Amino acid sequence: MFSSAPGRWLALAFFSLLLALSLGNPVLLAGAVFLLVVVLIGATLVAPRRIAVHRELPRTVCWAGAGLDVRRHLEVGGGVGPVYVNDELPGETQFTPDVLPADIVGSRVWRQNSGEFQWVRGAIFTNVLLADEINRAPPQTQAALLEAMEERQVTIDGETLRLAPPFLVIATQNPIEQEGTYPLPEAQLDRFLFRLATGYPTSRELENEILMRRIQWQKDDPSEDLEPAVDVEGFLQLQRSVELDVYVDQVMVDYITQLVRLTRDDPRVAVGASPRGGLALLKVARSMALIHGRDFVIPNDVKMVVPDVLGHRVILNIEDILEGARAEEVVQDAVDRVPVPTELGHRAPS
Repeated sequence: MFSSAPGRWLALAFFSLLLALSLGNPVLLAGAVFLLVVVLIGATLVAPRRIAVHRELPRTVCWAGAGLDVRRHLEVGGGVGPVYVNDELPGETQFTPDVLPADIVGSRVWRQNSGEFQWVRGAIFTNVLLADEINRAPPQTQAALLEAMEERQVTIDGETLRLAPPFLVIATQNPIEQEGTYPLPEAQLDRFLFRLATGYPTSRELENEILMRRIQWQKDDPSEDLEPAVDVEGFLQLQRSVELDVYVDQVMVDYITQLVRLTRDDPRVAVGASPRGGLALLKVARSMALIHGRDFVIPNDVKMVVPDVLGHRVILNIEDILEGARAEEVVQDAVDRVPVPTELGHRAPS
């Protein structure tokens, strides 16, 4: 009730308080104070949602921030633990074999009392959609994400609805079970800016840190304790800054082009990175420069993200896969073979 007219409820609470004070009735005064407290709490709960951004930048969080900066999507795989996401940020959808496309994008529902169809929006209408275990959903449900991820819109019964910015899909995959899963097609994987494999902690110290943080949190999910670092409008301004304020030298453009083209020339590769891969590298490099406080791109902004940006866009020959080859190794070989630019001097064409 507060979300529809919080100002009227607040005015009513103050009026009741003033009336109780003027009458000097302690019962009315107590009731008016109680009403004011309830209204203030309700207004706080329905206040405009703010995007929560953690101030520390470990690899996964930094990559996710880069994806948000350039309006692209993130796929996380290879992990074996829980996923913690701030409840104020996304809409989480557990993908299962019985999830239908209408559950994702929405549908028209017949309302008998009004005698008309009513549009019911699906889970896609959010700022950040967490698609948990996306490979457990059937192909037609996975395909429901394609238009939203690329065009930032959904079309139902000939009606097109735009998704409110910022919009991002973070998807996880079930990395263990193969029965009852549906591998994502290459065309859909190409829609994801990154593919990250979290894996196990790499040292005993990191494993200890997980346990120590759990002791400090005194709860399983600490996301409710995070403080917003920026509101929606401020974050949209960051996205605009990536496009307008970060300088890209022509030498860096040529460096990215060489990396992408070299993935297609490797004899182990059946299908190399597409031009979309080059565009993704360019966008991420500009975002990484902004995240690190620079208004220009350097080679390290590209090198540090190449395996995660191009790895899922490279398809190997089946013979090489059987011999143990990995797409990430092919991409890393390309990084090692392309000379790193040492001089920057010409602005890339606008």
